[in-house]
Amino acid sequence: MAVRAPEGTRDLLPDEQRFWTTFKNTAATIFGRYGYQPIETPLFEQTELFVRGIGEATDVVSKEMFTAISGENLKTLVEGGTIKAKSRLSLRPEGTAGVVRAVVQHDLVPQGAAPAKLMYAGPMFRAERPQKGRQRQFNQVGIECLGAEEPTVDAEGIIMLMRFFEAMGIPVASTRLLVNSMGCSECRPAYRDAVKAYMDEHAAELCDECNRRAEVNPLRAFDCKNPACSEVMDGAPKISDYLCDNCRAHYETVKQLVADAGIAFIEEPRLVRGLDYYTRTVFEVQVVEGMGSQNAIGGGGRYDKLVEEVGGRPTPGFGFALGYERCLLALQAAGMELPGKPPCDVFVASVDDSVRDMSFRIVQAARDMGLTAEIDHQHRSLKSQFKLADKLNAVLVAVVGPDELEEGVVTVRNMQTHHERKVELKTLKSVMERFLGERQVG
Repeated sequence: MAVRAPEGTRDLLPDEQRFWTTFKNTAATIFGRYGYQPIETPLFEQTELFVRGIGEATDVVSKEMFTAISGENLKTLVEGGTIKAKSRLSLRPEGTAGVVRAVVQHDLVPQGAAPAKLMYAGPMFRAERPQKGRQRQFNQVGIECLGAEEPTVDAEGIIMLMRFFEAMGIPVASTRLLVNSMGCSECRPAYRDAVKAYMDEHAAELCDECNRRAEVNPLRAFDCKNPACSEVMDGAPKISDYLCDNCRAHYETVKQLVADAGIAFIEEPRLVRGLDYYTRTVFEVQVVEGMGSQNAIGGGGRYDKLVEEVGGRPTPGFGFALGYERCLLALQAAGMELPGKPPCDVFVASVDDSVRDMSFRIVQAARDMGLTAEIDHQHRSLKSQFKLADKLNAVLVAVVGPDELEEGVVTVRNMQTHHERKVELKTLKSVMERFLGERQVG
């Protein structure tokens, strides 16, 4: 039996890989207008980073992380030994913790400096049950802004994300933007206590997992997918009744700035996101129809205590991530088809094997000039080479034959108009240069 890709992973074949590149480039262009610069962090980090940053009680850390271990360390564990903390590694389940670690390690936000605005793109890993819109290896694009606590940062991040979705062609009418505030260290403890007290009163109606969450982090119960638990939590206290004056003012400013940008949103007091590091603003963008329960295509929020959790000085932060695979599903639901392979500019065909060396030199010269050029590598007949040129959507075909070479010419055919003309070898380069210039203008 042939070896297949691991469960929960998939190959990005050429058409989709090109679209993934377009997806990343569009994000870099739009986010760059807001001052975000690229960063790339390792695919794996010390496990402690995710435990401290994301939260040990979260499903991501407690259930879904992939541990990466060397053969030597595996042998040590099997033999009953222990391995050092620096050797306890996990594949990254999300991008924020690694970026924050890099900011702290390289001191990218010195005292009094402007905030660091960073963007990333790449694979993440979670040991979840694979289903449509949920994979064990998936791709994300995200941003992090470290060093500014003003609500303008939150608002511009939300606006920027919605502008990206518009640029990619995801219809605004097919999405909804949910926003909430989770308060801060001053006001959230009282809210947590109120939610726990409510859950204790309804313990018999909640699943075992939610009763466990009530002891560790009761706000996680808002994420439970059990319909009975969801119905119970609908009646839980609302965070809006517990916000301190500063958090309330921050939240109101964010909402006003987003509304002023012409972006509609829904206030959702149950929105808590899935990670423990969030404070104040949280938001999520969902697709209204066609994606089932895995309908969130992007989201994030503020995390003003995370930098301290990973060993840095107090530094406010804000960020979001969007899932490439779910965005692709949303685009396909809207009728988008992946763009096909771009056309070949020039195909160089050989009449027989005696001219293949010259054909190879011509095709290489075309490539060196910036043209997409192809040649037959399988000794096909001239008729079959033209069929191949058609399959490659070649714009021009340059036919090289022994008789023509004796005359110092090649035959160039426009595959769209079928017009042919003889071109002197000494002027072929200038003809291709002219074609290149016309293509760039077009």
